Amino acid sequence: MSAGGEPRRTPLYQLHRELGARMVEFAGWEMPVLYSGIVEEHLAVRHAVGLFDVSHMGEIEIRGPEALALVNLVTTNDASRLRIGQAQYSAMLYEHGGFVDDLLVHKVADDHYFLCVNAANQEKDYRHICRYNRFRAEVEFASERYAQLAVQGPRAPDTLSRLTTTDLAAIRYYHFTDGEVAGAPARIARTGYTGEDGFELYLAPTEAPRIFRELLRAGEEFGIRPCGLGARNTLRLEARMALYGHEIDASIRPAEAGLDWIVKADKGDFVGREALRRLATEGVRRSLAGFVMRGRQVARDGYPVYVEGRAVGWVTSGGPAPYLNKNIGLCYLPAELAQVGRVIQIGVRGVPAEAEVVPTPFYRRRRLNQ
Repeated sequence: MSAGGEPRRTPLYQLHRELGARMVEFAGWEMPVLYSGIVEEHLAVRHAVGLFDVSHMGEIEIRGPEALALVNLVTTNDASRLRIGQAQYSAMLYEHGGFVDDLLVHKVADDHYFLCVNAANQEKDYRHICRYNRFRAEVEFASERYAQLAVQGPRAPDTLSRLTTTDLAAIRYYHFTDGEVAGAPARIARTGYTGEDGFELYLAPTEAPRIFRELLRAGEEFGIRPCGLGARNTLRLEARMALYGHEIDASIRPAEAGLDWIVKADKGDFVGREALRRLATEGVRRSLAGFVMRGRQVARDGYPVYVEGRAVGWVTSGGPAPYLNKNIGLCYLPAELAQVGRVIQIGVRGVPAEAEVVPTPFYRRRRLNQ
């Protein structure tokens, strides 16, 4: 929140208004939830290209001769494996093993790491990193220096290529480069939160509205649509991407969320490592599972989950999947009940509705550029 408790606004706020966006408060920010409609925007990203303002996300930069040591202490993945120009998905944990946040770590240079963190957590994340900084490293809260735009979908490369001389085909998935977009300096990362190919652009806030407009013009031939948080949520759910405060929070450990693959216990010490080691001897007691509703009912976040009439878990995220034309969701279940094919019941407005546990992700694109 800004001073006085009012929601913050991104540099594109006025442009969103001009484009007819419906605005909502999210994570302390006033953000567009939709423009033409969630389904239309969702399908534009799956079939063609969509453009998102994600300038509410946070950026933290770590520089210095021991920057890697600090990054590796506060994150679970192994940043020493990164090459310059490569990014990795990772997490920060508390000492007890629960999530502080999930994030992207980018290696800009041997002594420079660029972190993209969640909007609601950015100040907390910065304080957490500083708490453990006993190294020759400087931690900068850099969110005010960046706006972030996401160009997502199979025609994203065609759209962005019209505004940059950077060889986009040379940027592999989870890699990035510093170049220019529409004449403005930009960090161009082949990452995203939709399950599609695409790019996330980090640039000066003053340039963001102009470049947003230019991207809309560049993608007009391909059917580009400006997209809001509504479509971003349905897209990430189809792709089974975690959302902080839903699939992950301070009470959830990585193995429970199916994210143990971003924990490299053999890399050396990191915050939360000992707690995870102790938990590993006990075994995972609950697991995040995907489900598809058997009827027309829609599961929503927070609905209770039952097995044979007994309350056993809760829905973390749920709703219609526009591309799949199904009603889907994610829920926590006791590990022994989370097998694919199990029939569960979701309490939809107090009435049990049948669903079936299914493999995830619900949607997986075929990646041509690795």
